[in-house]
Amino acid sequence: MSEPLRVLVVEDSESDTLLIVRELRLGGFEPAFERVETPATMRAALDVHEWDLVISDCSMPGFGGPAALRLCQERGVDAPFISVSGTMAESAGVEMLKAGAHDYLTKSNLGRLAPTVRRELLAARERRARQQAEAARAHLAAIVESCTDAIFSKTLDGTILSWNSGAERLYGFTAQEMIGQSVSRLVPAYRPNELPEILKRIGRGERVQAVETIRLRKDGSAVEVSLTISPIKDGVGRIIGASTVARDITQSKQEEFDRLRLIQELTGVLERLQTQAEGWSSAQSESAS
Repeated sequence: MSEPLRVLVVEDSESDTLLIVRELRLGGFEPAFERVETPATMRAALDVHEWDLVISDCSMPGFGGPAALRLCQERGVDAPFISVSGTMAESAGVEMLKAGAHDYLTKSNLGRLAPTVRRELLAARERRARQQAEAARAHLAAIVESCTDAIFSKTLDGTILSWNSGAERLYGFTAQEMIGQSVSRLVPAYRPNELPEILKRIGRGERVQAVETIRLRKDGSAVEVSLTISPIKDGVGRIIGASTVARDITQSKQEEFDRLRLIQELTGVLERLQTQAEGWSSAQSESAS
């Protein structure tokens, strides 16, 4: 089955354009193409459609490969640009590559066109995938950095790899002070088994959810935190580390303590009132008799 392909052909010869299209069809493509030969018509074509491929004659009267390439770059066209020419010198082809073209070939060697196009389309897809992944990582990093919770990552032996501003606020250590250090720096000495057990669970692929514990700040003071720790996997599914989200629960713990104390006080008052009522009732009974 032929692969659909949207091709913008910058060419002043209709017959040469048909030769190019023919080679693409022979190579397994089904091109939908438009031929342009001036800057104005090329701009219009770029405005109306999104193209998978641009093929441009290197030299035309008043227009040509270098100008067409610049126009694509100005418009941010992320599609392979292949320069072709009837009499392209090696030096001219090299200059086109230096300027940003993806490949060049002569019209006498159009048999190379389809393989070249297929290679460059694959490279373009991989490039876009990398760009999307990088954008996603940057977006995630921005979210992590702006989060009020402490978020950091570490290796399976506990070495810290990243440290957000929330972690700086919670623990008092800067990223420079913590990256490369062991997370055990945050664990009180009287909890020696807690960290090894968490790392073992992570190594087994388990997620540690909302564990309430104690951690140490830079000044040595203790802080009550709720930890959620998740495995980090590589591209093939191997566990290579862990991400930790730590939330300061000092205030909620204090509020819970105050609530329980209030309940105890109210219970005590009710018990005293009940005792007084029973005493009053007993006294009334004795008086009546």
